[in-house]
Amino acid sequence: MAGVLEGLSDEQARRRLVPSLTCPLAIVKHATFVEQVWFHVSLAGRTRAELGLPEAAEDSWVLTDDDTVASVLAAYRTACAEAVEIAAGCASLDDLARHNRRGPLTLRWIYAHLVRELARHAGHGDILREQILAADA
Repeated sequence: MAGVLEGLSDEQARRRLVPSLTCPLAIVKHATFVEQVWFHVSLAGRTRAELGLPEAAEDSWVLTDDDTVASVLAAYRTACAEAVEIAAGCASLDDLARHNRRGPLTLRWIYAHLVRELARHAGHGDILREQILAADA
């Protein structure tokens, strides 16, 4: 996911080429939210409120004036490192995430879900990045 922002300025990373909130910076910000929801909330049992996360996933795409390539990348890398630590505390891939809105799900299911979701977002980000860089060449 970090590669989506590689070589982009803050202005380029915020550039929207579609009507939705989707832009490279928002994609990585949303990926940070996804890591935190699945590992901190679902597995570790923390609340969205204590993590400062929005209740609605669509709100994770909203950028603030403080969001920069550097700050969003730092938050993403931190969320990923913490997710690895949380998952390492599980005994097996069959451990259950009990704090999920969908009910108990295995760590195996979470990994498969994240591969699908993040691969899709990374693909969208790669296309947007390529279009932005080509337009500015």
